[in-house]
Amino acid sequence: RRTSTARRARDPGTQSGWVKSPEQWSPRVSLFLTCSLPCPLSLCSPLLRAGRRRRRARSHATSGMSPSSSAAKVVAFVGADGLSAALAASFTRSGAIVRFYIDPKADGSAATALAEQGGGVRCASPAEATRDSALVVVLSDADGVDELFFGAQGIVKGLCKEAIVLIRSTLVPSHLEKLGQKLADEKKGIFLLDAYIFSGLSDELKQNIVVVASGRKDVAERAGQFFSGLDKTIYFVEGEFGCSSKIRLVNDLLESIHFVASTEAMFIGVRAGIHPSIIYDIISNAAGSSRIFVEVVPKILSEDPLLIDFLKSLKKHASYVMDTAKAATFPLPLLAVAYQQLIHGSSGVIRDESASPLKVWEQLFGVNIVDAASQQIYDASKLADQLVMASKAAKRIGFIGLGAMGFGMASHLLKSGFSITAYDVYKPTLARFAALGGLTKDSPEEVSRDAEILIIMVANEVQAESVLYGNAGAVSGLPAGTSIILSSTVSPGFVTQLKGRLEAECREIKLVDAPVSGGVKRAADGTLTVIVSGTDEALHCTGRVLSALSEKLYLIKGGCGAASSVKMVNQLLAGVHIASAAEAMAFGARLNLRTRRVFEIIQHARGYSWMFGNRVPHMLDNDYTPLSAVDIFVKDLGIVSRESSNLRIPLHVSSVAHQLFVSGSASGWGRYDDSAVVKVYETLSGVKVEGRPPMLNKEDVLRSLPVEWPEVPMDDLVSSASHDSKKVLVVLDDDPTGTQTVHDIEVLTEWPVEALTEQFLKLPTCFFILTNSRSMIANKAALLVKDICRNLEAAAKTVPGISYTVVLRGDSTLRGHFPEEADAVVSVLGDMDAWIICPFFLQGGRYTIDDIHYVADSERLIPAGETEFAKDAAFGYTSSNLKQWVEEKTKGGILENQVSTISISLLRKEGPDAVCQLLCSLEKGSVCIVNAASERDMNVFAAGMIQAELQGKRFLCRTAASFVSARIGIKPKPPIRPNDLGLKRNLAGGLIVVGSYVPKTTKQVDKLRSQCAQSLRVIEVSVEMISLKSTEERDQEISRIVELGNAYIQSGRDTLVVTSRQLITGKTPEESLEINYKVSSALVEIVRRIDSRPRYILAKGGITSSDLATKALEARRAKVMGQALAGVPLWQLGPESRHPGVPYIVFPGNKRISFLYQQINNVTLLLKKLSCHSPNDR
Repeated sequence: RRTSTARRARDPGTQSGWVKSPEQWSPRVSLFLTCSLPCPLSLCSPLLRAGRRRRRARSHATSGMSPSSSAAKVVAFVGADGLSAALAASFTRSGAIVRFYIDPKADGSAATALAEQGGGVRCASPAEATRDSALVVVLSDADGVDELFFGAQGIVKGLCKEAIVLIRSTLVPSHLEKLGQKLADEKKGIFLLDAYIFSGLSDELKQNIVVVASGRKDVAERAGQFFSGLDKTIYFVEGEFGCSSKIRLVNDLLESIHFVASTEAMFIGVRAGIHPSIIYDIISNAAGSSRIFVEVVPKILSEDPLLIDFLKSLKKHASYVMDTAKAATFPLPLLAVAYQQLIHGSSGVIRDESASPLKVWEQLFGVNIVDAASQQIYDASKLADQLVMASKAAKRIGFIGLGAMGFGMASHLLKSGFSITAYDVYKPTLARFAALGGLTKDSPEEVSRDAEILIIMVANEVQAESVLYGNAGAVSGLPAGTSIILSSTVSPGFVTQLKGRLEAECREIKLVDAPVSGGVKRAADGTLTVIVSGTDEALHCTGRVLSALSEKLYLIKGGCGAASSVKMVNQLLAGVHIASAAEAMAFGARLNLRTRRVFEIIQHARGYSWMFGNRVPHMLDNDYTPLSAVDIFVKDLGIVSRESSNLRIPLHVSSVAHQLFVSGSASGWGRYDDSAVVKVYETLSGVKVEGRPPMLNKEDVLRSLPVEWPEVPMDDLVSSASHDSKKVLVVLDDDPTGTQTVHDIEVLTEWPVEALTEQFLKLPTCFFILTNSRSMIANKAALLVKDICRNLEAAAKTVPGISYTVVLRGDSTLRGHFPEEADAVVSVLGDMDAWIICPFFLQGGRYTIDDIHYVADSERLIPAGETEFAKDAAFGYTSSNLKQWVEEKTKGGILENQVSTISISLLRKEGPDAVCQLLCSLEKGSVCIVNAASERDMNVFAAGMIQAELQGKRFLCRTAASFVSARIGIKPKPPIRPNDLGLKRNLAGGLIVVGSYVPKTTKQVDKLRSQCAQSLRVIEVSVEMISLKSTEERDQEISRIVELGNAYIQSGRDTLVVTSRQLITGKTPEESLEINYKVSSALVEIVRRIDSRPRYILAKGGITSSDLATKALEARRAKVMGQALAGVPLWQLGPESRHPGVPYIVFPGNKRISFLYQQINNVTLLLKKLSCHSPNDR
């Protein structure tokens, strides 16, 4: 716990942690933090992982430098601050030679730090410092950058060819671009990168230096080799030249607004009578906190003299943000008023260099905050602990207001053993509460009649007034001596007036001011933050109830209204921080930054606030499901505005924030989540903050693409395959649907060395191994793949001259064990030159365009991350961009900017040769994704890849079905007709088994049942019975299905065995896979025990079809005859199977809705031909 913050802030021993400007906050500053704001690891971890894990299997940069080679290189620093000194020290420790130049007129402390900490040698000019330097780190203000670079002894004079210049500058983006162009004109072969460098302040990156570089990708990656060997340094590449500076502008915007908001909050809190250190201690741990608040408030309270320099720096940086926004025609109302406050705060400094901005603020606000900080302090948490220990027991609690928060609070008290009688105007909520065992009444008056304590948790003052004093109000029914806990967020003045009215009742009714914070979940868990004030007697009567509701309980001296004053301060900051987050993210969107990446970076920087971390994800997901509504902050900031008037204290930033929420409410978004305030900016400017790709019109997109490559490379593919006839393509298929595009290919369901040797001896172009690994957990899938690869290696050695290539055929909607299976292959077969990711599958409507993977639904292209497949319990994901998907699935082991791309433009305009050239240029261990929108695209890529393989390159492909047929040059043939199968009319019925549970399959099943109701018998298997019930009940259900199935098939009726359509999942992906296994094993048992030989077998769903083929039908091999319909494989089971020769139709479980709607007549015709025997097929 922090205690006596003001006294610690005045302690000279802490002054070393303070620096003059945002750039000078070195890693040591993080040691000064009295509180750190956590941010979600899942969201911020890409930066964390960037500096700690290099690209998978990657050894050297494109320049040929190894990370350790920086020891022989010279690194120059031109201009310096605390961060420069820390970076220089890291370079020196890594073995690099460090030289630096600092303007003699600049502050000498930076030069001293560079010489002493960084071990650098000071030079007389920029030219001398940069001579023969491989890397130059430049820190410059906008005013002096031209002279620094192009002066008589400027940087350019000393630069050698291929030197990399990393510039940290306050230049606006347009000027930065001009600098880059001028440098390119003046000195050829020099590379310029833009950089945003800051000290990591999150828990994950504390005491690390974060370097965000932008510019040419190859140059940025070369520069990264210098940083990769440094300790406590995170290097990250983001976007085109200028992006880094734009991200810095977004952070500067947040810092400036948070600084002014922190100042306003502290001054109004002190004016309201709260000790500033109490405010600081509570808010630092509450939703109103920010890194600026945590770090700056102690400096304000201690009159730190360096506050002047910090204020000047903020003002300067805010001016650059304002200039950029003006050039971009983007409104920044919050920053505009904050900027004016920064100007005002520094106005005294202009007249007197030694003046403190505190004097200006104290005159503006009429509060001497330093004197207030020197007053006697107390520990609000400790007082609360003492209160609870001495409090009286109470059992009968009345509760009015069962909204989202109130219901959680009341239900938690109920579970804690209190007797709760509740009232709410919404009857269904009362019924829910009664179902939990609570008592309910029809009016506030009835609730209060027998209550020892009455809790009020309504939305606002009007509702509080109504339930207390309105018709059948609570006050009229309260027994003498009852205590009221008012937990609604209301104004301090309302609480004070209410206390007076209750005293006038002369019935010893006591009031406790007890606003709460923490959200719905914490309310239900009893882990709220509760701030209380009131008389000693009232507090002693209610202490145990307050303790039951809270994880953090604070007792504020000053009587009723004091606690609401603290809550008001918190809501001021929380509201401003939500609005500033909206302003910052919308500004970033206008600057064409990737908003999700901006969010990830800011989480580690000084512009972060608790509300930024909590609310921005809502903006990025465009999800405004109300957790706390816009109208809540219309009310709460309205309270702040009213109190500022009553206390005669101007609050500029919070007033503008209030108007933004009012604007949102007036636009019809009042009931949306409060993060919807971002819509105000989106509406004004036309930008979209949402970090997700939109749905597109398929026809429009496909029409907009370049014309396909004119030549047909299919013949070349066949020729190449024949030329290298002993090179076998071995496809490890994680479910049987991978054979959707091939014919006359064998499938093995077992993989002993003998079987693989037999297959290699046939010298096939290709064969499949059905692993069914998608039904397994990750580690088991990886072990299985390793086992297969070891057997392949052993088998290949027994066949002279044979060689093979492994392909991992996976789901076209991106589900499956990636990268675990790829890692498994590499661990046995050795490193590959590159991993290829290619999920294009035309028959299933899967397109990859501009790196976004789409699933076609009728005439729309839906980003894969927005489909039901992305929500898979075992293999869920969020990214539709395949580069981001790789980063997501590898948990940052491979970053988005490290993933290469083969574009549709390259495939269609430059052809196979260009593909080969690009693949051969990839660094070893790279990952490359393939865009494709047609079979021709796939063929062009495959032709180029074969060329690269003929040059000795090795690739590991993770693909969908289309790649396989393209890779082996197989020519498509039309679907097999039912009469081609030799089926006879008067045989037994067919067997259809559906295990796939996705909603689309459910719709297909419903359609099938309606279309074939005359000829089809349906048996539904209870998923609950076979997965959750006892073994005996499971066996009874299986026996029931088997008995019916045998009877129907023997009578010649086609039989549909379908699992019940409700989706049952576990608490974890592993539990969900276990449930899937139980369902699949039950279907296997059913089919195994059906004795009647069916005329055909159709299995719906990948896992289902695999298990039935291998376990129920005991097939060790099968031959892919072709397709029953486009994308629907048809196998002929091997002679060792239980039903040799029976046609086995593998119907994928993820066929798209549009495919079903377009092809349902064909599906129906096929089934009718198989079941109804139309005359044409006799």
